Amino acid sequence: MQNEMNYYKIDRKEWKRFYRNGMAPLSQAELNQAKSLNDRISLADVKEIYLPLRHLIHVYYNQYQNQQQNRANFLRLHLHKTPFIVGIAGSVAVGKSTTARLLEILLTRAYPTKTIQNITTDGFLYSNAELKRRGLMARKGFPESYNMEHLITFMNEVKNNLGPIKAPKYSHQSYDVLPDDYDIIDSPDILIVEGINVLQLPSNQQIYVSDFFDFSIYVDADPALIEKWYLDRFKLLLDTAFTDPSNYYYPYAIGDRSAALAMAKRVWRTNDLPNLRDYILPTRSRADVILHKTENHRINQIYLRKF
Repeated sequence: MQNEMNYYKIDRKEWKRFYRNGMAPLSQAELNQAKSLNDRISLADVKEIYLPLRHLIHVYYNQYQNQQQNRANFLRLHLHKTPFIVGIAGSVAVGKSTTARLLEILLTRAYPTKTIQNITTDGFLYSNAELKRRGLMARKGFPESYNMEHLITFMNEVKNNLGPIKAPKYSHQSYDVLPDDYDIIDSPDILIVEGINVLQLPSNQQIYVSDFFDFSIYVDADPALIEKWYLDRFKLLLDTAFTDPSNYYYPYAIGDRSAALAMAKRVWRTNDLPNLRDYILPTRSRADVILHKTENHRINQIYLRKF
């Protein structure tokens, strides 16, 4: 890995020793609800990977709260609530959503008196109609397909705790932003922001999304494995779409399966893989923690930033 010298490289066996306090605080049924469509995760993964990660976030969160209090004391100001923001980046189909939802559950259990919320930046994509108007449908998911000004304004409002704020929602069933449908972010103590673009550096902005983060995670895997997971997920989407004519995948689900898979492979190779190679993977070295996956989504190594 490039810039590996900036990280402590920790294997799974060593990582799990950093937190030994108790069993996984959720059931298999709750875990099944948290995981993405084709992600594989076990209660052992929760105990060995995610509980130490939650404990590390706890360390950073305590430091953040102390820093906020010390700054307020220095300025002789009343301490105003400012959310602690966790960013989660990585390729499509790598399992970011599972990591985000699982951390939301674990942090909620760890801090029962605090408000923990989770959003994805998919909602900040331009609508399909707008992408078509701009000639960008073939570039959906690339940096220029996002309304970054809107996303940065949203992050600024959240960080300044400006009251209930609307986060646009995205539907993978309709493959589009949902009009007039929002998640309401209302003064959270911790906000998890997940998306392929959260660590990117848009050249036309004076401030970046990652500037608002207090802790960041990159979910990593070999591109060949991600392609396999991407195609496995596509097959599962077809299996669930054939009864719903309104579903974006319905025409592929009722059509020739081999032609649909050939289309998915083409989209991966002409869109998602170049996006990963050129825009997503270069952001990996900006993360505080890198979770590296192998076969079956098993996390075998963790990289922790030294400084």
